[in-house]
Amino acid sequence: MQTREWLALARLPGMGAARLAKWVAERPDWPDGWLAVLPREAAMALRLWLDHPDRSPLSAELDADEAWLAAEPGRHLIHPDHPAWPRLLGQIADPPPVLWALGDLEALGPPRLAMVGSRRPTREGLTNAAGFARELAARGWCVVSGMALGIDAAAQQAALDAGGTSVAVLGCGVDVIYPPRHHRLYRRLQESGGLLLSEHPPGTRARAGFFPRRNRIVTGLSLGVLVVEAAEKSGSLVSARLALEQNREVFALPGSIHNPMARGCLQLIRDGAVLVRELDDILAELSQWAVVSAPAAVSSAPEPTEAAENSLLRWLSDTPTPVDALVTLTGRGVADCQRGLLELELEGAVTQAAGGWVRLPTRSGA
Repeated sequence: MQTREWLALARLPGMGAARLAKWVAERPDWPDGWLAVLPREAAMALRLWLDHPDRSPLSAELDADEAWLAAEPGRHLIHPDHPAWPRLLGQIADPPPVLWALGDLEALGPPRLAMVGSRRPTREGLTNAAGFARELAARGWCVVSGMALGIDAAAQQAALDAGGTSVAVLGCGVDVIYPPRHHRLYRRLQESGGLLLSEHPPGTRARAGFFPRRNRIVTGLSLGVLVVEAAEKSGSLVSARLALEQNREVFALPGSIHNPMARGCLQLIRDGAVLVRELDDILAELSQWAVVSAPAAVSSAPEPTEAAENSLLRWLSDTPTPVDALVTLTGRGVADCQRGLLELELEGAVTQAAGGWVRLPTRSGA
């Protein structure tokens, strides 16, 4: 389906993310299949728009949506048929039907880790958040968070300062700066290779009820979530619970039993979260991505395996090929392709360039 059709589905009356996600997973034909499964009110609204668009209130909304997207570069609407759609979202129970995006979609390319924590952190918490974010950036990871006060903003700022990427998921429209004091971070996320995402249309003001729903996207985009600092009753613990429900790994930094901002993390560790002292503790658990942090061998690289040659190398040339194109060409998942490419990069067979991956000339043995 095209962008306008996904916009129409997202705008239908009486439809929530969980209900739409169920039907998106079943991939009904457009439009008849959708008309057959939608509830009566939504089906009638869709039929009116299809048959008499000039009489449908959807038309004006969709025209305004498309005008906003076209007004400036860096504005996107991504959906399950879009090449930049994060495949990890397909693993959660209620992914958003569409995501409004502002910034660089390439930020969705690297492996992603969510970092969350207190809005009233200690100095140690801020230092730890910045330190882990900088090292994640140095290892080629993207930091995902919510641009909230405290730990979220510290982690995202540090990732950008280190030359890395960061994705912020907002509880408002992507054109709304919330909290307002983070206007500089908001601009940096647009200008430094970062990305702002929201399931809400542009112009949507922040509401308290939007933030818990926002958290499921923060964790759903990520391979795991690191809780840096949290009180016993904290929104960060909600994120941790969501991550567990989504079969994501949960990591927590320990702290003093006398520090109220450490009690939430200590509770998570007691309940089974992975105790983290350094980044390698995280990468050891996310073993399929540990190759990201492995140093390249000094000796001559071995020849690529036959399986990797057949499934990935034969699709690569000296013209950059994006990961999403490889997913389509090979039929492999995003995680599998990323892992294979990183293995081939360590073997000296491929390298990453602007716009995707390229195949390197075959080297003779050194």
